[in-house]
Amino acid sequence: MSDALKPVKELTYNEAFAELDGILRLMQNDQCDIDRLAALTRRATELIAECRSRLTATDEELKTILAELEN
Repeated sequence: MSDALKPVKELTYNEAFAELDGILRLMQNDQCDIDRLAALTRRATELIAECRSRLTATDEELKTILAELEN
């Protein structure tokens, strides 16, 4: 994990998901630096919120498109 992280809003969904996966792997590693644990948890929380927001927005957009197709 790089110390110079891009703001979460500037990441693509795939980048955010990949970073989240990397954080999970670090946390599961027995050699995870306890001093970085709070920062990793904070970043993971931001990434989860952003991914969830994008998934919800996409779901709503798809529902709108499908409703328009039915009319």
